[in-house]
Amino acid sequence: MAEQSATPQSGNQQDESPSFSLQRAYVKDLSLEMPNAPQILLEQETPSVEVSLGVAGHQLADSIYESSVTVTVTTRVNDKVLYLIEATQAGIFEAANIPQEQLDPLIGIVCPTMLYPYLRATVADLINRTSLPALHLTEVNFQTLYEQRRAEAQQEGKEQKQDSGLIVPPGAAD
Repeated sequence: MAEQSATPQSGNQQDESPSFSLQRAYVKDLSLEMPNAPQILLEQETPSVEVSLGVAGHQLADSIYESSVTVTVTTRVNDKVLYLIEATQAGIFEAANIPQEQLDPLIGIVCPTMLYPYLRATVADLINRTSLPALHLTEVNFQTLYEQRRAEAQQEGKEQKQDSGLIVPPGAAD
């Protein structure tokens, strides 16, 4: 009988232990534009590439969050756009029994780090389908990016907002 009374207690401990998992990863948005084709494809100049990256996250339900990484790649030849790619890779994550002070870094660092390889593969595949030379996005240190955003938010004296890539759990802004 001692075993029976121990089982519910260990079940309760499991219910209260922190858990984190990726439930689903998906391409939320994908766009390729080649506004100057086919003429620009005849150019012999080396293209210049500009990459911008954004991270966002928000709560969907109790212990369920969406995190997303958005990249914009603009490639130009002689100031004319060769191609413009906009892609958003998102994921649904379950984060249960995580202390509030750890939740924002989890959604702002760990989740984007898990999603970024999917985004890199999607962008590389899309460029490959244009028959243009391959472009592989470089690795990103999402912890450094997160810390920079936090420092900027503190410097501006603004509250953290969803579009900054930082989430604020309900009631935390009070």
